[in-house]
Amino acid sequence: MNKQLQCGRFSFELDGPDSLRPVVMGILNVTPDSFSDGGRYQGLEFALGHAEDMMRDGATMIDIGGESTRPGAPSVPLDEELRRVMPALYALKTLDVALSVDTCKPQVMREALIAGADMINDINGFRASGALDAVLDSDCGLCVMHMQATPETMQQAPQYADVVGEVIAFLRERVDAMTAAGIERSRICVDPGFGFGKTVEHNYALLNGLGRIRDELDLPVLAGMSRKSMIGAVTGRPLEGRMPGSIGAALAAVAHGARIVRVHDVAETVDALKVWHAAMNPGASVSAATV
Repeated sequence: MNKQLQCGRFSFELDGPDSLRPVVMGILNVTPDSFSDGGRYQGLEFALGHAEDMMRDGATMIDIGGESTRPGAPSVPLDEELRRVMPALYALKTLDVALSVDTCKPQVMREALIAGADMINDINGFRASGALDAVLDSDCGLCVMHMQATPETMQQAPQYADVVGEVIAFLRERVDAMTAAGIERSRICVDPGFGFGKTVEHNYALLNGLGRIRDELDLPVLAGMSRKSMIGAVTGRPLEGRMPGSIGAALAAVAHGARIVRVHDVAETVDALKVWHAAMNPGASVSAATV
């Protein structure tokens, strides 16, 4: 696996002694309708404050999204997505944290990179016409995700013969297309797309198969399960009660090979991962917390 992931101004060490300390990506939705926190951080002041809180809590990357991708969500017009994302991106540039933009629109990618984005996170796997050209002449990180169908239709009876194998095949095809276009592998990570055209059973098969995905593609894996319905299906908890289950999912993802976890609850996830790291590395130095 690539030992480092190049993300614009930042380079993340993802292998070696500290590999059980993954990159924690905090979610910043500047949308009115995201499934978990839609509308909470639309105002620029609130978005900046939340980003600062996540950075203080231990996030080393923040993912800015201006278009909801919850099941059934319609696409947002280009101008509206730019209006939501760009002010937040410019405001956050002063923070010492990597900035990711969650978009599948090539023009948003171009504008985000001009503004200084360090990563483009594309749920559509850079399949849109012009997407690869938009990111080619850059050193930004690129997250390639698997999705069956579209957000509007993806949860209408998704089917796979071998979900892990089929996701790997899709991601390999996209990575091959990217490298053939001239994009360095050191810029690429992959996301199996939990909840994007998958049943609960598919999601947990993918969680168990993260190590296989990492090994067969030889690329860092990003896992995003925070507060999703796969957590509620196991715990029986509504959306607002899924934080403990989401932390459990993040720990399981790291145990199975993920090196980036995308989460809403940064402080709680970071603390859990610190304890996990100490438990899995008993010889490492541990700083005692003051109570």
